[in-house]
Amino acid sequence: MLIPHDQLQSDTLTHLLEDFVTREGTDNGDETPLETRIERARRALEKGRAVIVFEPESQQCQLMLKEQVPREWLD
Repeated sequence: MLIPHDQLQSDTLTHLLEDFVTREGTDNGDETPLETRIERARRALEKGRAVIVFEPESQQCQLMLKEQVPREWLD
């Protein structure tokens, strides 16, 4: 299920993005400041390059590149 980023409250989106960019395995040695990584993720959502996916089975949200999402989810 896709979650439209523009329908989330600003604080909620910021906390969600912070969770995404600080998850284990997402930094790959990147020493970029946290705020910069959050803003990169926010821009990717705003430009339509990324989407927020909610997985009901795991009850977790993931940030995914749009091209990685099954086409039928985008319709």
